[in-house]
Amino acid sequence: MTGEQSGTRFTGALVSVLRMTGRKQTRWRWVRPFLWLLVLYLMWRWFEHSQVYQPYRELEANGSELGRPFADVYFQTADGLKLNGWFFPADNGSARKQFVYLLCHGNAGNISHRLDHCAALLETGAGVFIFDYRGYGRSEGRPGEAGTYLDGQAAHQWLRQRGFVATNIVALGESLGGGVASELALREPVGGLILQSTYTSLTDVGAELFPWLPVRWLGTIKYDTLSKLPRVRVPVLVMHSRADRLIGYHHAEKNFAAANEPKTLWEIAGEHNQFLDGDRSRYLDGLNQFLARLDDRAAAPQRDG
Repeated sequence: MTGEQSGTRFTGALVSVLRMTGRKQTRWRWVRPFLWLLVLYLMWRWFEHSQVYQPYRELEANGSELGRPFADVYFQTADGLKLNGWFFPADNGSARKQFVYLLCHGNAGNISHRLDHCAALLETGAGVFIFDYRGYGRSEGRPGEAGTYLDGQAAHQWLRQRGFVATNIVALGESLGGGVASELALREPVGGLILQSTYTSLTDVGAELFPWLPVRWLGTIKYDTLSKLPRVRVPVLVMHSRADRLIGYHHAEKNFAAANEPKTLWEIAGEHNQFLDGDRSRYLDGLNQFLARLDDRAAAPQRDG
């Protein structure tokens, strides 16, 4: 082999290597942006989930602190998860003992952080069933929008099995729980729906709290309460404070406008989580008036058609 032939072969091999390297670099230039987009998307999903769901596993109370009879219960969801809840029956002598609040709580903590709320609700004469969503407290699983809807249905089923008539179950959604309660009112028969300090949709709140982020474009957790209310056919009570700086009062006004009659917009006081400290009696007055209307509605003769 001559030196000229050897040089030609070497040159050809070098060109082939450079071409292959060029192809790999070209491919990497295409792959790298997709990998960055994937990483950014996964970071967004983590951020979104961590903002919406803030569960606390350890219970800081056991339910007995109210000094009244209660049941610490476990029940199962349609997808096989075991949930935990506390049932506080109404006083035996209460004229409203047939009613029960199905309390769908907010996004943080667990049922043990809401005993004051349960105590206030019990003052209206109705019973209270508060439960933890999946991933909260002693409930199994990991929270998510579709899952919390199943959790609400499972809690409703437990009350039905306990003997409560569906029309005596009042779905009360506090903050995040408003999205769960409004969906429950579409999926299961209830006597009334209470939306307390809740939103039109979670994407609306997210866009207001994080205006620099593409929440409406990338948000996957919706809880679109506003779109559900025109299909809810039971009495609705919307309770909200003008001092709420987390979820503005305009959310309540829009939800009220979207709801069917009979409906009530009841202004309460205090910050988002301080509604009892703001004006406890005002809060209870709204609930008592709503229960009275439900009682009258049940007693009124039903019209044909």
